Amino acid sequence: MAFTAADVKNLREMTGVGMMDCKKALTEADGNVDKAIEILREKGLAASQKKAGRIAAEGMAYAAVFDGIGVVVEVNAETDFVGKNEKFVDFVKGVAATVAKCAPADMDALMACKYADTDLTVEQQQQEMVLVIGENIKVRRFARFDKNICVPYIHAGGKIAVLVNLETSLPAEAVNEVGKDVAMQIAALNPRFWDKTQVTQDVLDEEKKILMVQMENDPKMAGKPEQVREKIVMGKLNKFYSENCLLQQEFVKDNTMTVEKYIAAAAKNLSGEIKFADAIRFEKGEGIEKKQENFAAEIASMVKG
Repeated sequence: MAFTAADVKNLREMTGVGMMDCKKALTEADGNVDKAIEILREKGLAASQKKAGRIAAEGMAYAAVFDGIGVVVEVNAETDFVGKNEKFVDFVKGVAATVAKCAPADMDALMACKYADTDLTVEQQQQEMVLVIGENIKVRRFARFDKNICVPYIHAGGKIAVLVNLETSLPAEAVNEVGKDVAMQIAALNPRFWDKTQVTQDVLDEEKKILMVQMENDPKMAGKPEQVREKIVMGKLNKFYSENCLLQQEFVKDNTMTVEKYIAAAAKNLSGEIKFADAIRFEKGEGIEKKQENFAAEIASMVKG
């Protein structure tokens, strides 16, 4: 399978590994990106399969609750400056309100919905915003919870938005602090799974394989008997849950307990029941390639012209 320069560039953005190593991995993998990522991880060059690329687009991630309906949206703009523009922020909030009211099935359905308190569709209102602000603006994605209690959290003015969904016997105001604490944990650590029950055997097998190959490539570990290396790997796998699963993670505000134990303790203190049901985390621009501007070169070319 052939690969292009764009494939090398994409692999670099996904892994954070240098261009030449990415090219070698793609060559070895015969152009298969997933296999190339595996090769880089086995060599200890790529820390994880998750994209660790540069945050690409600007704009805003936003979360809110409307009459018990939880909504999280991301709307993109070209510059960070516009992301702080009052009219743009109002547009984002209007999109969220529309999602809550219309319950669209997908992005096409949302764009056809009537934008909050207007006769325009969301798509038409988006076009209006492009004309008013003078930048390309695009509603990128949304999520909606209409059950249980939702708690929204917005980090750094819209860099990250998290919506936590809790099953509880308590009123919303009673569990708001718990929801915020869990949302902040999700914003900060971006766990791969919510609970260890979501981790499949093939994921654990893959982690074990990667760790074994890494040890074989480590001069200090390569000479150790296989059973010793196996035991070390199993010990590292035991840490996998605490590093990758929200409920088993160390609670950032109190490292004497896990998130799961924090929720249970909070429920006991409030004389009720609280169970983490689900969450959504949107990070502004994640996964979108951003055009890199070279203003010095641009100005130089203008001067020469």
